[in-house]
Amino acid sequence: MLTSPLFWTLTVGLGALFGFANPWGQLPLLALLLPAALAAFGLAAPSPWTAFKHAWRIGTVASLACLYWVYWPVMHYGEVNWALALPVPVILAMAMGCYHGLFGLAAYAANRLSPVLATLYLGLAWTVMELAQANLLSGFSWLTLSSAFVPWPVVVQAASVIGAYGVSGVLATIAFGLVFGLRCKASLTVSLCCVLALVGFGWQRMGSYVETSPAHTVAVVQGNIDQSIKWDPSYQMGTAEKYVRLSREIAATANPELIVWPETSMPFYFQDDTPLRAPALELARTGKAALVIGSPAYERVDGPGSFVLFNRAFLLTPGSVVSNWYDKEHLVPFGEYMPLGGILPLQKLVSGVGDFVPGQNRQALQSGNLALGVLICYEAIFADLAQQRVEQGANLLVNISNDAWFGATSAPHQHLQLTALRAIEQGRYIVRSTNTGLSAFIDPLGRVKLAGPQFQEFAAAGQVHPRTETTPFHSIYSWLQLGLVALAAVFAILIFLGGPRPGQNQSLR
Repeated sequence: MLTSPLFWTLTVGLGALFGFANPWGQLPLLALLLPAALAAFGLAAPSPWTAFKHAWRIGTVASLACLYWVYWPVMHYGEVNWALALPVPVILAMAMGCYHGLFGLAAYAANRLSPVLATLYLGLAWTVMELAQANLLSGFSWLTLSSAFVPWPVVVQAASVIGAYGVSGVLATIAFGLVFGLRCKASLTVSLCCVLALVGFGWQRMGSYVETSPAHTVAVVQGNIDQSIKWDPSYQMGTAEKYVRLSREIAATANPELIVWPETSMPFYFQDDTPLRAPALELARTGKAALVIGSPAYERVDGPGSFVLFNRAFLLTPGSVVSNWYDKEHLVPFGEYMPLGGILPLQKLVSGVGDFVPGQNRQALQSGNLALGVLICYEAIFADLAQQRVEQGANLLVNISNDAWFGATSAPHQHLQLTALRAIEQGRYIVRSTNTGLSAFIDPLGRVKLAGPQFQEFAAAGQVHPRTETTPFHSIYSWLQLGLVALAAVFAILIFLGGPRPGQNQSLR
């Protein structure tokens, strides 16, 4: 029996808040309340509009519970009054709720299928929904259901075969089977089979995992630079000297062959021959470790603008000035660039050095035996970018970020768990360096081996093993999407040929 929509909307919102990563405490199973409630209300709705409305409302509240942190950078760094900043996450959540509303329509259509087929169909629909979130309108795949289960690595190992979105679909299927299990025991069997499949595969993969290459020592440095002063010219030299000091300290104790600094760790144009870059260059010339550093960059072009800006990661190898670099490809709308900037009379929501353009990268950054696939900031939440880095030869993934934008909110914790999914999908270690946390080392099983504190200076070394073998997910990546399209077409035909069963919409009310 469904109680009032308001009760379940608030319950699912709390479930999303504490089911996904947050600073207070996480129970992953609570995240399953979202797909379960969307399915239940969609199935019980008397009309398509009611199904969409209830699902949209539930999805909006759940999204707001997870994405409330958007107000923080807008208010604190975007020079926007709090009264104008607070509605921003609400608007974003309402937009994300539209995806859930469409899923509610899919659940309404499931009334034309048998309970078992409907359970499987809704699992597929959930995967399609997450793929749509990742690709439409620049993409924002932050609310990936499987990310909530990263603290339980055995549950998400199947991402090495079917990807994070596929695992999300299986997890959602478990919830749907329980919903249909109110009137069909066969659907409960589907849920049980999904649980056994996920856990059994995870247990087998984790139990048989072995390292296949020598260990390499890599270090991360977290400068803990306050975002409000980061771009102040009077602090720039001090920032460079702090990163050099922390790097020398960890180099003296751990002797790493690579040291990774965060995104825009050098808050100036490092490519310019100025005194500001001298400390880092001296460290590269005299030290034994290669350096990955973040900095804005520019290239001069013909035309009215005269130059374009990039969010860049430089690789400095021992004894050299600059070996190579990676330019960020997937930019943050309204943060790093303005969508339809020539049409919309708006400014960026957060301040920075200017509007960036996407980079064009063709190969991994080579440092000795390490081929680095760089992911800058929230590029780590997109499966296709990690896929491209490995296709370009990366045997180690490096994520540099500046999560200082988000303060002590849920965002840095969610970002870390989303990043861990890329490690499982691609079977690669990930070295993650951030300005204020959470810096970490993640193994190919998605286990966070070492995570530093937030809002403290931090330098640590870890062991990584470069890997050249690819996962099944990497090998069949493009075929998976074609398979989803084919399955969706099959279910569309079944729904079209099927017919509503009398009273079904009322049976869950």
